[in-house]
Amino acid sequence: MKLNSKKVTTLKSAAELCDFLTDVKNFETLMPENISKFEVLSEKSFVFALKGMPEIALEVKEVEKPNKVVLGAISDKIPFTLTGNIEEVSETSSTVELLFEGEFNTMMAMMVKGPISKFIDTLASNLEQV
Repeated sequence: MKLNSKKVTTLKSAAELCDFLTDVKNFETLMPENISKFEVLSEKSFVFALKGMPEIALEVKEVEKPNKVVLGAISDKIPFTLTGNIEEVSETSSTVELLFEGEFNTMMAMMVKGPISKFIDTLASNLEQV
């Protein structure tokens, strides 16, 4: 299953935005309002939970500075990645689009498609504000 967020423009250069997304503690500011837990596990990983959903642990898997940051699930139970594709617009702005890719059976995909789409769109919208 592949889902894309809307492409948003930020007031950060591509390099600044890449650094921001690589620093996992910054994800707390991007989370939706219904977050019930956020904890940094290490320099490259964090765990979060939204109300009514299981905890999800993510870690930085790959960084191609300044154009790409890939986060992946730490657990093999729900294998997925969340990729931030960054494009420089000017010295002081860039665009970013989030791409969610996960391997789910059909039933699970139907259940999680709506919440995940809403989640990545919220992350993208909150990136516009940073």
